[in-house]
Amino acid sequence: MAINTPKQTSHLKREILVRLIKAFLSDNFEENTRLIPFDMRPKGCEVPYRCCIHKERAILKDRAVAGLGMAIEDVEDSTLLSTLAEKALERTEPETNPLTVLTTACKGCVPARIYVTDLCQGCVARPCVNTCKFGAISVINGKSVIDPAKCKNCGMCAQVCPYQAITKIIVPCENACPVGAIAKDEDGHAKIDFEKCISCGKCVSACPFGAVHEKSQIIDVLKNIKAGKEVVAMLAPAIMGQLPCTPEQLRKAILDLGFKDVVEVAQGADVTTKTEAAEFEERLLHGAEFMTTSCCAGYNELVDKHIPDMKPFRSDTKTPLYYTAEIVKKAHPDAITVFFSPCVAKRKEAMKNPNVDFVLNYEELGAWFIAVGTQVDKCESSEFEVQASKEGRNFAVTGGVAKAVQTLLPEDLPTYPVVINGLDKQSIRDLKKYAKNGVCELGNLIEVMACPGGCLGGNATVNSYKAALKQLTGYVEKSETIKEQIEHH
Repeated sequence: MAINTPKQTSHLKREILVRLIKAFLSDNFEENTRLIPFDMRPKGCEVPYRCCIHKERAILKDRAVAGLGMAIEDVEDSTLLSTLAEKALERTEPETNPLTVLTTACKGCVPARIYVTDLCQGCVARPCVNTCKFGAISVINGKSVIDPAKCKNCGMCAQVCPYQAITKIIVPCENACPVGAIAKDEDGHAKIDFEKCISCGKCVSACPFGAVHEKSQIIDVLKNIKAGKEVVAMLAPAIMGQLPCTPEQLRKAILDLGFKDVVEVAQGADVTTKTEAAEFEERLLHGAEFMTTSCCAGYNELVDKHIPDMKPFRSDTKTPLYYTAEIVKKAHPDAITVFFSPCVAKRKEAMKNPNVDFVLNYEELGAWFIAVGTQVDKCESSEFEVQASKEGRNFAVTGGVAKAVQTLLPEDLPTYPVVINGLDKQSIRDLKKYAKNGVCELGNLIEVMACPGGCLGGNATVNSYKAALKQLTGYVEKSETIKEQIEHH
């Protein structure tokens, strides 16, 4: 969740984005981009984070590379930011993998392991030795010693130590990743295995050095607007809890950025609700034991890459983004579509959907407003042409999808919702068990959200969860229910 992201790294990302946007809007994009690290760390300034000004500038340059939408790993140190800015202007589509790692910012954490501290008393009971199933612990000179060649990092010894003398040393990004997709390379820096990665963004939030970055598509969007293209913004429901303004003010603020239209993805969520409810009812009538939802892009990546046995149980219904983009392209066939997302995973989903051209997250939108001096709470209001339902707008919150689907199900249909509130190692084990056994003992309608709290807890959200939930709830409560909408139409 965004609330776990260190404030300093978020601040640096935002400042880089603001400067990149200002550079694009200036008379000399390439040169002003080149100067960003030097403007942020001028000669003689105080160096707040690293050993010297040159190290600071190197890291800021790498952050700017990610801001330009490029993989830092593929860029030579000698390449000027001005040259990369030119390449960003020439680019016709985003790079495939949405994440990149700043090796200059990566601290090269020590390997994760179980470690015996000096608190060890060499107690007579030897609980650590007796508990270890792998024979990895022995007592030498009155102290417990762990053999790293035998240790499986299970942590059982730490649990039984009466002095809490055994601790687990973790690497934050590795520890946060639920599928083991990030680990150290031969140089001791983090490296992402994109064959395993489900783009959940947990590593982005977990790294205290801000070393894992999304590759921004902000320059691509700015480029299309400047070219006079018909660019349409699609807003995920979670955005309504992010900024200190009404949804109608937010719509006007985004229109003022140069977008031709701004639509709620919640209207696509209404299509998802109706389709998924009908599918769930049909599956149960044909004897299915359970069905999972399919609107979370991170969960869909998990199933496709790690739990293929779950595919028969996952709903075939498309995501709210899919249906919204379809609606937009039907109304505006030549439009460039831009989805405003709370998470990394939607970037992967968009790459598989020809109706979605670009994805920007809430951090990038916030930086854009800062760059052009927009105060969203001072903007006029602009009503959405299509009003989404209460249930569709509540898709952003854990439990919202299952509740929406259940609203449209017959009362006599035996429906028992189960909510997976965030993907971690335990919840993935549970899902694998359900898929293998073909049954979920807890219920039959399983809603899966990769982020705790749902999309409102995505890694790229900018408001605290509680504040965002309060703001979103106020908007949701003013909306018509989906049943009321169906009756009216």
